[in-house]
Amino acid sequence: MDGIRVGKRIVGTQSPVTIGWENIPKVEGGPFKRLFFTWFQPAVFFGMIAFWYYAPNSIAKASTAIGIGIGFRVLLQILELTNPRHESWRITWKELATDLFYVGVSYTMVNLAENYIGSDVAIEALQSGLHLEKFAWFTGLPLLVQAFLILFIFDFGQYWMHRGMHNWYPLWLPHSVHHYITQLNVHKGAVGNPVELFLIGLGIGGLFDFLPRAFLLAGAIGMSVGAYQHINVRFNSPRWWRWAFNTTEHHSLHHSQDFESTRSNYANTFIFIDRMFGTCIDGEAELLGMEGGRRMSIREQMLYPFTEGWKAYKERKTREPFFDDHSAVPAE
Repeated sequence: MDGIRVGKRIVGTQSPVTIGWENIPKVEGGPFKRLFFTWFQPAVFFGMIAFWYYAPNSIAKASTAIGIGIGFRVLLQILELTNPRHESWRITWKELATDLFYVGVSYTMVNLAENYIGSDVAIEALQSGLHLEKFAWFTGLPLLVQAFLILFIFDFGQYWMHRGMHNWYPLWLPHSVHHYITQLNVHKGAVGNPVELFLIGLGIGGLFDFLPRAFLLAGAIGMSVGAYQHINVRFNSPRWWRWAFNTTEHHSLHHSQDFESTRSNYANTFIFIDRMFGTCIDGEAELLGMEGGRRMSIREQMLYPFTEGWKAYKERKTREPFFDDHSAVPAE
């Protein structure tokens, strides 16, 4: 790790990292502004739950969810432009165009791959081959319980996949591209190599059976929490929110230039999963990225896992001597 720890802040030539909620700046301004940025997240959260719980079936459908999702992202983009957390993260038209390119890749290439070779398809084939039934008793649970179970099961799997990506080189290669982003913006969650985006979307949800409305409710809750991971807006999040859910602060540490901090805050939605396994760090960082904040082109982001993997393979082969079948002497 570069730098030294002074009090609650790690100070170095590259990456100041603030540790502890008490050291994180608050939203300043008049009472309305402070009230808005304190209760915006909980208001959206409970509003989404109420809408998808009580909406009639004629409205509660996938097309409505897509429309709400787009509108919510546009609103967050406006908040980024009017009230940025860090001026250094302020988005440009070029940055936005790049982000939207990756959003398009995620909704086309990655979704197509998941539809044909994703975990749900594999689980369905396994169940069909072994004549196994889904865990259908979940449909008898209260709707809200089903929704939170869907989120927790998926997030628990994401936690271990994400943690594995930081601890096993073959998984780190595709994931590392995402860590070359140098700022957080509302669409940055889609920026990365398609292989990594596919892997992080794998789960075991296909083993379970839930009501269709529960999936819509789970998606709305997940959006109203997960969208804040990559966003350039400061909120005065309530204490219970910071304890339970992943925040921009948590995720900025995960993307920081400080190595120790990047090995934390792996969960997507529920930061309490990190708290359970001792990998949660409360705090924030402004300077993000790998190699001191080096930027990658789209071409390099697409090819990096393969080119670096090939280099590592060749280096390993040159370091390991080849032996014949009859002696411990390197073969000529």
